[in-house]
This record gives sequence, structure tokens and C-alpha cells, in this order.
Amino acid sequence: MTYLTTNELSEKIKYEPRTIRSTLKDSVLIEGVHYIRPFGGRKTLYIWEKVEETMLAGNTVSDLIAGLQ
Repeated sequence: MTYLTTNELSEKIKYEPRTIRSTLKDSVLIEGVHYIRPFGGRKTLYIWEKVEETMLAGNTVSDLIAGLQ
């Protein structure tokens, strides 16, 4: 697995770090699926393979929620 910080993810997907934190995180990018907070800390590490898989699949929030049920 490849772990990325918010800034590193921003460079890969061409979205501003602020957009990732305020819009994508916890709506499209789900904790435990697309990102983790190692050691119970504040730092967020994104799992690149999961983010890429979701982007390529074109999943919507509704798709992700349906997949959790």
C-alpha cells in the first residue's frame, strides 16, 4: 500500500489540499477505506490504491453508501 499525505494526494489528483479536506474527505473519501489516522493521531494518510480505484470506477457517494450496506 502507498500512503500519501494530503499535500501528496493533492499533487497526484490535481485538487487543492483545502478541497480534499473540506469537500472530498468524509463524503467521497471515507475513513478506514480511503484514509487512516495512524496511531490515533491527527495526521491523515490516504491509501493511494483505494483512492485511485474509486476515481477510476467513477463511484458516487450513493454507490459507496450502498456498498457499505
